[in-house]
Amino acid sequence: MVSIVIPTFNRMDTLPEVLSALTRQSEAPAFEVIVVDDGSTDDTARWLASREPDALELRTIRQSNRGPAAARNAGVAAARGRWVAFLGDDTVPSPGWLGRIHQAAERRDDPGVAVIGRTEWHPRMRVTPFLRHINDHGAQFGFALIDDAEDVPFNFFYTSNLCLGRSLLLEDPFDESFPFAAWEDIETAYRLRAKGMRIRYQPEAVVWHDHPTDLERFCRRQEKAGFSAVLFYRRHPELGPMLGLGEDGPPPGLGVGWRFRKVMARALQRSPLATPKLWDEVLRGHYIIGLHRGWASGDGTE
Repeated sequence: MVSIVIPTFNRMDTLPEVLSALTRQSEAPAFEVIVVDDGSTDDTARWLASREPDALELRTIRQSNRGPAAARNAGVAAARGRWVAFLGDDTVPSPGWLGRIHQAAERRDDPGVAVIGRTEWHPRMRVTPFLRHINDHGAQFGFALIDDAEDVPFNFFYTSNLCLGRSLLLEDPFDESFPFAAWEDIETAYRLRAKGMRIRYQPEAVVWHDHPTDLERFCRRQEKAGFSAVLFYRRHPELGPMLGLGEDGPPPGLGVGWRFRKVMARALQRSPLATPKLWDEVLRGHYIIGLHRGWASGDGTE
């Protein structure tokens, strides 16, 4: 059996579609679904409680808002499967998703293997050059940067589309002190990798990401990532170069030239022209802003 864990917070616009897609999985193993409502303030709790019975073996857990790490840990603790598969509340699984990601994990018969699938933008979204860049080459997922599908670096451990042995997370759960959905999954992978976990990439296990974004929204995401990176650094200072931090803190603040380039990037973001270097520079700038905020807070927690 596979236990599919879905943390959710105020995503009634997509959660019903995610669950509906799980009723249409082809060639899938036996599975249960655990939705962890992380203190939603919309209609999520009522809808889950009144949902019409269907083919899903569905259980729900409701907790106060404690963040995605705590929600995932609650789901793993309640799970009964040998394998745990994670979805986001905005990642809609394709019909063959579960069968493919589970087969990739089980055929190795190794509880130390984790498998990530491919997350693509939802077909109904208008995919701009900016969205295509952050998904394949940039800060969203960067799938095109994976050199070896059989040996993937720990920083590709994406819980929007992931399957691994439940025992791994019972021994080393997610760190619940991370305030946002940023770095908490990668930090877990770093600890698990040190204990021998290996990550494989199965691009045929596809989920569709229904989370419209643009440059401005993604800049705010990057500030949260920078903020949380300080906590990651406090836990593992040896990763300072990867996180952009050192003993003296973040790199210097941003100059006037960077702000001008951000204005240019905003003006061009809906253009058919791809400007990846400009986008990456602007996003890096907002990440550094987050680093400074986190460093000033003392430990990267709010």
